[in-house]
Amino acid sequence: MTDISISVGGVERPAYLAVPAGEGPWPAVVVVFESFGANADMRAQADRLAAHGYLALMPDLYDGKPWIRCVRKAFRDLLARRGPSFAFIEAARAWLAARPDCTGRVGVIGFCMGGGFALVAAAKYDFDAAAVNYGILPRHAEEVLAGACPIVASYGKKDRSLIGAARRLDRTLTVLGVEHDVKEYPEAGHSFLTGTDQVVPAPLGPVAKVLMGIGEGLERADDAWERIFAFFGTHLAGQNGSTT
Repeated sequence: MTDISISVGGVERPAYLAVPAGEGPWPAVVVVFESFGANADMRAQADRLAAHGYLALMPDLYDGKPWIRCVRKAFRDLLARRGPSFAFIEAARAWLAARPDCTGRVGVIGFCMGGGFALVAAAKYDFDAAAVNYGILPRHAEEVLAGACPIVASYGKKDRSLIGAARRLDRTLTVLGVEHDVKEYPEAGHSFLTGTDQVVPAPLGPVAKVLMGIGEGLERADDAWERIFAFFGTHLAGQNGSTT
């Protein structure tokens, strides 16, 4: 597990790389972080993927700067579906695919803000599978997601910032004929896969808990991760739903 840099349009930008134990080649996953950036919690998710047999690369969309200085710009890219953030995600995909220890099959996983990026990237770039965790749906979703790779998505019903998102995404992907597994957990709120309630800045804590259900349904994380690894096992590893 190491900090590296990769070239994006001729500019070196920071990233975090987690490599599985043993010998490859391995399938790979681009990890797109939540709003609070490349913190220890997000690095732990990259490490989790590596422990399950995936090269995992987390591009630092904030270039090491504090999240509060960068999050608005990142969301601007997300809503526009273009910009430096997307260029970095695509560069990360291409960098992984070109590694000699990669099988050439690359997926993308995103959390919170990163879930929105992963959803758009599923159709925008040549990914083989995408995991979308409580990610915002793009406007004109049926148009934007046409031709998307297979998608596994997880949402919490207690997340009032994404009311109905799971239902709309499931319906859209069904209409488009995109293979998918979309699930909404009734007991869960936002960020239930990672326990991100531990890193929400204090001034935002009470609001986040009320509006987004932060901290609720963490016990559902295991089920969501099992679905993700089964889906990636099928579409990235080709081992009947398991890489272990």
